[in-house]
Amino acid sequence: MAPHVVLQAEVTDELSGKRLDQAAAKLFPDYSRARLQSWIKDGNLRVNGEPGRNRNKVYTADRLSVDAELEADEKWSAEPMVLDIVHEDDWLLVLNKQAGAVVHPAAGHRAGTLLNGLLHHCPQLELLPRAGIVHRLDKDTTGLMVVAKTLPAHHSLVKQLQARTVHREYEAVVVGVLTAGGTIDQPLGRHPVARKKQAVVPGGKEAVTHYTVIQRFRAHTHVRARLETGRTHQIRVHFAYQQYPLVGDSLYGGRLRLPAGCSDSLRQALRKFPRQALHARRLGLVHPGSSEQMNWEVALPVDMSELLATLAIDNSR
Repeated sequence: MAPHVVLQAEVTDELSGKRLDQAAAKLFPDYSRARLQSWIKDGNLRVNGEPGRNRNKVYTADRLSVDAELEADEKWSAEPMVLDIVHEDDWLLVLNKQAGAVVHPAAGHRAGTLLNGLLHHCPQLELLPRAGIVHRLDKDTTGLMVVAKTLPAHHSLVKQLQARTVHREYEAVVVGVLTAGGTIDQPLGRHPVARKKQAVVPGGKEAVTHYTVIQRFRAHTHVRARLETGRTHQIRVHFAYQQYPLVGDSLYGGRLRLPAGCSDSLRQALRKFPRQALHARRLGLVHPGSSEQMNWEVALPVDMSELLATLAIDNSR
């Protein structure tokens, strides 16, 4: 039997005058716009007890209520997939994402994504928004991701992300020698010309990245970055904006830059490095069920470890 959903919320001043579906999306963020619109159409999402239409306006103090059966949000296919699961319980699972794995189906990637594999591992995820995925990693970024397994867990994790209390720490290798750590506080939005890219743009969404230096090499730096916000491509765009693009980042790094007089082994390592050198190493959050602070850490993948070893050898010449 599909789970039963009962929700209530009151329209705030900032949402007054918005369309019903727009206000509902803000008041019930655990559910997709498509699902909310469907509930409105079927009369399961009401305004002050009365049916409404998506385009109807709502006003301050109007009460929105939901009484509906929770069915699969979208029709995704479950596919067997090897998942590197670091932690799993009744509320959530934490996995170590591998390079090359697309997280969510999209144009050109309807199958073979992490979501497809998660549905095979845990079929009840089809009832959750985006199959329980509350944050993503880029296709070629490795490391830790958390996935909710229940609606209360999903709600808790979304709230923690919004409150910026989820600790997400990355390691990266950038081109250039950073003299010290710091904070990059630059707004991000879609690139005005290259629509597949993000960029620092006036009026963009707030984006804050804190970073420290782990090790300096002759022409590169191993850094630790902590996200305060979680915008698309945030670390990659922020470091490229500072003129320290990530090694291997073909989208934001421009043409390959080889340090003068570098060893043949380093030259080959840089030319062949297959992706942006970025790894989500640490993840910390409050467990939705026990309210305990939970922390996980995974080691650097082999390709980044080998790159750092080659940089260290070159550095000692």
